[in-house]
Amino acid sequence: MSEDPLRRGVAEFIGTFTLIFIGVGSIIAANDIKDPSLIGIAIAHGLAIGVMVSALGHISGGHFNPAVTFGFLITKRITPMLAAVYWVVQLAGAALAALALNELMPAASVSEVNLGVPAIGHGVGAGAAFGLEAILTFFLVLVVFATAVDPRGTFKSIAGLAIGLTITIDILFGGPYTGAAVNPARAFGPQLIGSHWANGWVWYAGPLLGGAIAALLYEFLYLRPLAPTSVGPAESGVLEPRPGDAAVS
Repeated sequence: MSEDPLRRGVAEFIGTFTLIFIGVGSIIAANDIKDPSLIGIAIAHGLAIGVMVSALGHISGGHFNPAVTFGFLITKRITPMLAAVYWVVQLAGAALAALALNELMPAASVSEVNLGVPAIGHGVGAGAAFGLEAILTFFLVLVVFATAVDPRGTFKSIAGLAIGLTITIDILFGGPYTGAAVNPARAFGPQLIGSHWANGWVWYAGPLLGGAIAALLYEFLYLRPLAPTSVGPAESGVLEPRPGDAAVS
């Protein structure tokens, strides 16, 4: 199958745009209606990802996250050229979504939440925030590989739900401490448009490290023993075992 970077790139752009537009929009809305809970924000982010993975995953793999793409790259499940395309469109989609919110929402509402830029809070330092982002992203990328990549995954047909729920639980815990971005694009769009870069490295280094560890761990522990002889659709990352190979559990 051809890499078809245009078709896949557009899908990645739309999915990432949706995540930032709905996710950051939910932060602005929650602040406007004085909703002190994290539940609505967590659900909004999770549903945005879940819906887009379900709708567009068959086209691009539904990464919508440079850390996920990095996991695919280091496990050789995507070519460097296509990974670069994904990163460009993911960051562009995030920036355009943040710009749209900045222009469409009331200026005072946007300013009150700094356009939803992830922030460190409640006594957590930059080092601890880096560790939290790495661990939370580890959970996300592990679930991506276990559901959307592994051909033996029980819930492969509803991978979008599992991935979206992982985003939700990450935010329910990590939101107050790091913003639980678990996605460099989620940080980049609002940071670029809002010009808020404090501790910015946390939301790039943490997710990339956590995603890389999860991808490598799952690849070498659970996928390599399948002894693949062919590769499924490039966007799915599915390896097909030889007929008669025993499943590894």
